[in-house]
Amino acid sequence: MAGKEKSKLRQMIEEYGIKDMNDVHEFVKMLTAETIQAALDAELDSELGYSKYDYRNKQTDNSRNGYSQKTVQSSVGEMEIKVPRDRQGEYAPQLVKKHQSDVSSIEDKIIFLYSQGISTRDIQKTMQEMYGIDVDDSRVSKITDKILPLIKEWQERPLQSVYAMMILDAVHYNVRDNGIVSKKAAYVAIGTDLDGKKDVLGIWLGASESSKYWLSVLNGLKSRGVQDILIASVDGLSGFVEAINVAYPKTEVQRCIIHQIRSSTRYVSYKDVKQFTADLKPVYKASTEETALSALDEFEAKWAGKYPLAVKSWRVNWNELSTMFKYSPEIRKLIYTTNAIENFNRQLRKVTKTKSAFVSDDALMKILYLTTMNIVDKWTMPIKDWGSILDNLMIFFDDRVKITL
Repeated sequence: MAGKEKSKLRQMIEEYGIKDMNDVHEFVKMLTAETIQAALDAELDSELGYSKYDYRNKQTDNSRNGYSQKTVQSSVGEMEIKVPRDRQGEYAPQLVKKHQSDVSSIEDKIIFLYSQGISTRDIQKTMQEMYGIDVDDSRVSKITDKILPLIKEWQERPLQSVYAMMILDAVHYNVRDNGIVSKKAAYVAIGTDLDGKKDVLGIWLGASESSKYWLSVLNGLKSRGVQDILIASVDGLSGFVEAINVAYPKTEVQRCIIHQIRSSTRYVSYKDVKQFTADLKPVYKASTEETALSALDEFEAKWAGKYPLAVKSWRVNWNELSTMFKYSPEIRKLIYTTNAIENFNRQLRKVTKTKSAFVSDDALMKILYLTTMNIVDKWTMPIKDWGSILDNLMIFFDDRVKITL
């Protein structure tokens, strides 16, 4: 468990007076009751058409009329909930129906289905067929909106002061705004801390991928406590390196080799691509930079006449492409490509692929956040052979590592 998580857990233990397993059980029960309570309140909001304190948008003569106590059985035991009432008696709760006494089968079902990329229409159908619950589009939206404060808290949470490695990339989605569909970039930063554990540090939505926006992302990380990044792996976006140099001037930058190969082969005829990429392998697979430069000379002699722009791009970007050669093979494997974040993006796309366009930034952010939580929950172990990798990092970065250990 990371330091910040331990600190938060200690704070919760002190705040709720948790001293034994019975206290833990009661605490979980309380959280479950609060979750159901929030969902019921959201149901009535949807029924009335306005939130509790939003009287300006009230378009009904009906109103809230307090709560009635109800004892229900859940997966964590018996608990008390408060079912909201309306003054005219028209509201019939669907999440916890009038005579329903067991809620264990419906806890978190809507949010879970939403996190899997299921459309609101299919959620409505599933909840009706499996649980006999009527949930329309607006109700799904109201219920899932309850996680928006959690997203804000997650985006603003304090981070560690030093990250050994960071990968930065963006994935693009269509978002509808006032009836017009536009392309939005979801900027993602994955950091590896000095314990060798990965975490998604944040996801930011921007109009388009640009070095200017990346600089604002990096400055945002600084404001959340990130003082130093040892090595950053990036794609080939123009100006990206300059943005990192401004925010973190000591950071070593490694340009993604895979992105570089893809970029350079854009200039190459399809019939030559296979041989062209094969001839590049001795360059980026070399054991030393000297050997790599020698292989690049041979590559240039063979291909520069036919594809001068493709070859020139390797020379122009060599300072960032060659950063990896100073490190051990274990470190090179981690930094020479942004595959880790591309794998993460691929998992996001698996969930979002059913959406041709999201109805709003919030709708997109909710699904990205829920999917991210599902992914990072599995990142429990440090990177393989991290002890050896950290020893190598200490040789190159010495005091910058020791200060935090």
